[in-house]
Amino acid sequence: MLYRLLADVTAAAHFVFVAYVVVGGFLAWRWPRSIFLHLIAFGWGFSTILFGLDCPLTHAENWARHQAGDAGLPSSGFIDHYLTGVIYPESALATVRVLVAVCVAVSWVGYGWLRWRAAGSATRLQASH
Repeated sequence: MLYRLLADVTAAAHFVFVAYVVVGGFLAWRWPRSIFLHLIAFGWGFSTILFGLDCPLTHAENWARHQAGDAGLPSSGFIDHYLTGVIYPESALATVRVLVAVCVAVSWVGYGWLRWRAAGSATRLQASH
């Protein structure tokens, strides 16, 4: 029972991580310092896709599931098991990846624009004193 709960908590943390990779740049609009955490999360998340790096959350979930006597995730991993074919059709995987990349890019451009505006406002404020 405890291992099954641990597996479920790990899967939930994995969902949160994937969501943060997608929308973390937008959160940085409100909390600018969080952009560094988002850059790290994005780098790791996309490295698992681009370079086939193993995700420690997948290993943790598999370990907990095996300890509970359950089957682990398929070799294709977390996203293929929980999202592809469930949230979106398998045939849309390339499109989803492009949309995620566009979402991240838009969030970063927006973050840069907001930081640029804030820097300009600070400069104008200093010049007026």
